[in-house]
Parts: sequence; C-alpha cells; structure tokens
Amino acid sequence: MRDTIRPEATKVIDWLRRRGIRPVIITGDSEKSAAWIAKELGISDVYSGVLPTEKGDVISELRHGLDRGGLIAMVGDGTNDAPAMAMADVGIAMGAGTDIAKEAGDVVLLRNDLTQVTRLYDISLKTVRNVRFNIVYAFAYNAFLIPLAAGLMGVLIRPELASIAMAMSSISVTLNSLRLRRA
Repeated sequence: MRDTIRPEATKVIDWLRRRGIRPVIITGDSEKSAAWIAKELGISDVYSGVLPTEKGDVISELRHGLDRGGLIAMVGDGTNDAPAMAMADVGIAMGAGTDIAKEAGDVVLLRNDLTQVTRLYDISLKTVRNVRFNIVYAFAYNAFLIPLAAGLMGVLIRPELASIAMAMSSISVTLNSLRLRRA
C-alpha cells in the first residue's frame, strides 16, 4: 500500500522553492515510502523512520544548518508532529489534525488544504511590513509633534489639541493595521 500525496502538494512545494524556501520531509514512515513521496515532490532532504521524540532533534539539527536569520516552519497534523511543531519557529497545524497538534501549533489552518500555507506566508509578510511601517510612522509623527507641543519650535499648542493629535496618531496606526483584514 502506498501513501497518497495531497493533490495540492506539488503546487505548494514549487511555490515554496520559487521563494527560496527549502522544503524538508520529516516522517516516521519507512525509508521506501518517504523516498517515493520525496521523488514525486522533488524534495531532496528527507528524514525517514523518525520517531516522534526524535523529530525535535531533527528540527534542532536543521536549525544549526540555517543561515543567520533563517526560520523553520513545521507543518503537521498528528500527535507525532506536536513536539517538533513546538520546537519550530512557526508550528502550523492542519485543521483536520489532532487536538494535540493544534495545541502545539502557533497557527491552525482552518481548511485542511496545504495551499493555505502559501496564504499564511503572504499574510505574514504583509503583517511584518505593516508593523514596520506603523513603527516608523509613529516615531516620525511623535518626533515632530512632541517638540511642537512642548513649544520647542516657537509655537505653543494647547493641551487639548496636542491630545487630539496624539489620538489621531493612534487611530491612523490602527486603521492602517485594519487593512490587513483584506489580506
């Protein structure tokens, strides 16, 4: 009997590779089964016959081989994946997975569809960009308005106007963050 490969797996693996992300298989399955899946998906890094307690060791080993700033994401759906998901920088649990896997994951994909990993990646990039923009915007806004409100630029602003300006800064950052809901 052969394991089946999810229909969307090839598409997702290709998508990851185009972004410079190295896919790795860590499985408790036999070497023969894992090699077949790896060949079908074009994945060269395969760890087969890995016990649940050893999957975390593989994550640690992979982490040592990363370039500085590199991250490890682990996608899993079973109890056996939970320890490794907890050790990864980002643990991604499939929606139809076990409760233990969902608890260990940082993110739970509600649909049991691997293409959601690509969507999660895109949303995470947009979120990081948004946070960075908000920090720079808030710093620039406050770097200009705090000295102005303190009268250091020869202009005195009444306290009520200064508090309104501060509230506007917070509101603009919040509204900018809400744009992510459409992501």
